[in-house]
Amino acid sequence: MGTIGQRKADHIALCVDGDANGDVGFREASTLLECVHLVHDALPDMAAGDVDLSVTLFGKKLRAPLVIASMTGGTEEAGRINRDLAAIAEERGYGFGLGSQRAMHLRPGTTATYGVRDAIPRGLLLGNIGVVQARSMRTEDVRALVEQVGADALCVHLNPAMELVQPGGDRDFAGGTETIARLVRELGVPVVVKETGCGISRSVGERLRAAGVRHVDVSGAGGTSWVGVEAKRAAASGDTAAEALGDAFWDWGVPTAASVAMLAPLGFETLIATGGVATGLDVARAIALGATAAGMARPILRALVQGGRDAAVSALARVEAELRAAMMLTGSRDLSALRRAPRVVLGDLAAWVARAEK
Repeated sequence: MGTIGQRKADHIALCVDGDANGDVGFREASTLLECVHLVHDALPDMAAGDVDLSVTLFGKKLRAPLVIASMTGGTEEAGRINRDLAAIAEERGYGFGLGSQRAMHLRPGTTATYGVRDAIPRGLLLGNIGVVQARSMRTEDVRALVEQVGADALCVHLNPAMELVQPGGDRDFAGGTETIARLVRELGVPVVVKETGCGISRSVGERLRAAGVRHVDVSGAGGTSWVGVEAKRAAASGDTAAEALGDAFWDWGVPTAASVAMLAPLGFETLIATGGVATGLDVARAIALGATAAGMARPILRALVQGGRDAAVSALARVEAELRAAMMLTGSRDLSALRRAPRVVLGDLAAWVARAEK
């Protein structure tokens, strides 16, 4: 089972390097973003410099619709990673999301590992707590976590599949909808409901809208399998039952593109596409499906840990350049135009989109 700190350290190591038996990406399932074909505009009638990538999220203007998504916290290494990535987000005009603040809540001595506001003084900073943890907390205690880090909004994460595989993980997920509704009513800052790699279906999206939720991060299937992460941790600890369960559900979830397509018609104010987003073309495809912005996690973490700050900046610059090119080549001057750009949806995603439109 281990401590929260050891679990966080394991998560970083597995996400960066995997283990002797491979990495923790989805095995066969994909994001289905590759099924979105943007139609080429051979006569865009504008210069590349005319393309405007900017978007406003939670009152903060971002230079591009990118969020360095929630990953870690609670250990010294996590603290260094958070500060480095927050500083990069500030420099480049992106948003930044903290990992789960559960460790901070249970062990106040770890608070400094989440303290990045001075590294991103003007930018968008998202806090993070699990819905199961929030259920047992008073709203004022959740608010204190937000205020301690100076977050602009709070991500409330949903992770039942991950927890079911995790040795010693949560098994009781009752009361989640009411917990979210309570926080939306009482917290005083925007609440972003996010999954952790298994996506959000249309029916769950409808329940969230009924609970008053206006902001969602789909965190869909096709990128990092957090079920896979916990399966590898279970294997290392000798828990063969948990390992087998994780192996069976490794590719479980709603693909990122499908989740965006199903939730886009529901009228969320903010719809963030994370989960396997690896390129600027992925970002463009997600926005064309209706996303407000896109989040990236493991590719940027790996670049930072393996190649240092310059490698992480280079990876992000490449994503931004690819997004700009995709917008230019679809004749899209801004993100609103990209959402209206002609596209062809093929393969398995077409079936998901058809279901979303019923």
